[in-house]
Amino acid sequence: CAFFPSGCSPVSFVISFLINQYRTFIFILTFLLYASFHLSRKPISIVKGELHKYCAVWDEAEVRFSSQSNKAGYVTPRQLPDNKTDCGWAPFDKDNYQQLLGALDYSFLCAYAIGMYLSGIIGERLPIRYYLSFGMLASGAFTALFGLGYFYNIHSLGFYVVTQVINGLVQTTGWPSVVTCLGNWFGKGRRGLIMGVWNSHTSVGNILGSLIAGYWVSTCWGLSFIVPGAIVAAMGIVCFLFLIEHPKDVRCSSTLSTHSKGYENGTNRFRLQKQILNSEKNKPLDPEMQCLLLSDGKGSIHPNHVVIVRGDSGNGTAAISFTGALRIPGVIEFSLCLLFAKLVSYTFLFWLPLYITNVDHLDAKKAGELSTLFDVGGIFGGILAGVISDRLEKRASTCGLMLLLAAPTVKDTVPSRPLLLPTAMLLLSGALVSGPYALITTAVSTDLGTHKSLKGNAHALSTVTAIIDGTGSVGAALGPLLAGLISPSGWSNVFYMLMLADACALLFLIRLIHKELSCSGSATGDQVP
Repeated sequence: CAFFPSGCSPVSFVISFLINQYRTFIFILTFLLYASFHLSRKPISIVKGELHKYCAVWDEAEVRFSSQSNKAGYVTPRQLPDNKTDCGWAPFDKDNYQQLLGALDYSFLCAYAIGMYLSGIIGERLPIRYYLSFGMLASGAFTALFGLGYFYNIHSLGFYVVTQVINGLVQTTGWPSVVTCLGNWFGKGRRGLIMGVWNSHTSVGNILGSLIAGYWVSTCWGLSFIVPGAIVAAMGIVCFLFLIEHPKDVRCSSTLSTHSKGYENGTNRFRLQKQILNSEKNKPLDPEMQCLLLSDGKGSIHPNHVVIVRGDSGNGTAAISFTGALRIPGVIEFSLCLLFAKLVSYTFLFWLPLYITNVDHLDAKKAGELSTLFDVGGIFGGILAGVISDRLEKRASTCGLMLLLAAPTVKDTVPSRPLLLPTAMLLLSGALVSGPYALITTAVSTDLGTHKSLKGNAHALSTVTAIIDGTGSVGAALGPLLAGLISPSGWSNVFYMLMLADACALLFLIRLIHKELSCSGSATGDQVP
């Protein structure tokens, strides 16, 4: 006893050590898995500047002005057969290129939004390891297929749209799976900080995707998709071989002997699991049970019984229904807030490099590198949001404050030179825009997916996560589409649209913020209204 904490045996100490090692492994593995998803989404924004280049008008009367045009950042076009130029890739070399490029974004994100609602429900009923591995292999294949259009000289808009639609559908397997897996392994204590650090995978994936795509964008843009696609597929194989969905899969579950007795209470069926021996009440819970039964993150509980919601068949715990998940306090409000927060974030994700190219007349590679500053700021924003929300125990108020501060930073984020100001603005904007987005999709979703109103139903987290992120993905689809439609009238109008969206996101949090400030409970709600 002198070498082990009070009440702990050497065996439980070893188990605790092993569980912590597994948690670290799962943390790193799920981080890399979802980073690879975002790595494959970023190339399209980098390649846009190559699919449509800005070239000077080519005719004999303007040859004498070619040198001045080059100084201004334009490229003198080279005549190709059939009176074409190398100023872009058909069909994106036309005057309506913004709408066509926006269609690519919209096709991916619209399919992603629709598929997300179904993905959570399907994911509740399939092994996460198989489901996620399939999604990653399929996503890698269709990401690479888009790049093959370069090598096979494909100029059909339909080919690229269909590829984006299917890729958007299969990528919906990722988010509900990794959040559920991480939620299985980590308790509520310091959840904001842990998931804030973990959610930086989004920005890390975007940065790596930008650098990888930018390396080949000016010479062979097809590889800007094929290489990320190969990376995603390879990570899918790693997922299949090494992902551990739940602590019980490594035989770390409680060994307490239990017996069951069924009870009927109206239309709800439930089971009370009671300990057989009274002497076992004083025994410490094993690390996995201690993790999963934490009530406030400050200490463990030793329940005399655990209430588990029964399915209609009476054979086990039931996966929560779609409408049942919507009734969890806070799900609707946070979902609508995320819709507008993701609208802003994904507009930057898909259009920022092209905007930089237009404003500063940089080539696609340099514009892609500069755009990574927004994602670097997002890393710090996600961590900061997690730390503040853990300390204050107020998720909605943290999101609201960051959204309020973000509004002025999204106006003309990248003005003309000198680059010191746009660099600072990109970092700040990335932190304030991505902070609420990261907090809602991770800690808030996990809090709501394990809400007390579920009474122990462990099959709700994936569905709740999918509902919240699926609703957010509707905004992610609308943002780039609106940017493509509005940008021909001027980039300033795009930024006004983003500021309006930011205000709408804040509006949907007002009720939850008021609730937080008027009572001691958290916005995600530990109590059922």
